Amino acid sequence: MTDVKIGVAGCAGRMGRMLIRQIHDTEGCVLAAGSEPDGSPALGQDPGVLAGTGATGLAVTADPAALFDAADAVLDFTAPDATVAHAQLAAKTGTAHVIGTTGFEPTHEAAIAEAAAKTAIVKAGNMSLGVNLLVQITRQVAAALGQDFDVEVIEMHHRHKVDAPSGTALMLGRAAADGQGVDHDATAQRGRDGITGARPHGGIGYAALRGGNVVGEHTVIFAADDERIELTHKATDRSIFARGAVRAAMWTQGKPPGLYSMVDVLGLNS
Repeated sequence: MTDVKIGVAGCAGRMGRMLIRQIHDTEGCVLAAGSEPDGSPALGQDPGVLAGTGATGLAVTADPAALFDAADAVLDFTAPDATVAHAQLAAKTGTAHVIGTTGFEPTHEAAIAEAAAKTAIVKAGNMSLGVNLLVQITRQVAAALGQDFDVEVIEMHHRHKVDAPSGTALMLGRAAADGQGVDHDATAQRGRDGITGARPHGGIGYAALRGGNVVGEHTVIFAADDERIELTHKATDRSIFARGAVRAAMWTQGKPPGLYSMVDVLGLNS
């Protein structure tokens, strides 16, 4: 069978290089292209050399259209505006699009959903197997406990992370809201400061911690009078996200247009 040709947007960044290494180490796929924004010092360099996997004969491009033209699937851990532009290119070329970017606004979400009507898009705030299992467990626990238990989501990441709460924290909070049958966006408390008053019944609370080089830690707390349940996932290496992203890219091949999640990729819906 022909190898799946995978492109990497933002290929010279820390996550981009990790993705290239994962493609290199995964049987059945090959690096097709890599892109960086205008002005990047990586432009024209070999993405394999940048990632430490050896020369590929490719050159990092500033043309995202060329990236999508060259690939069967593109991995995208960039920024919301760039990802939306990439989704529109994916829809135009029919290239599968795997999105690990976080920090989207509603307008971004709507544009990605529109693009997914024309091509397969996998979008997830976190692509690790463990986290997606935690999302499913959180939904089930929330449904079993109901609104007698308050839900708090605590996350910690490295000092350089620019969005809060993390995309993974929001995945977990939305799963808890689904399980409890409440409107997440209407009840979420994404920050507390000053005299806030008593905690409202049925809300989903968030706390975001930043420091050091923490890859990602997430805990969902279900708290009631006299008892508390805590579900925790800790990531110690970004390779878990890269493995999931490459797996998602290979899974998209032959799939009809649609907006998918890692739950679909990992078969956790059944």
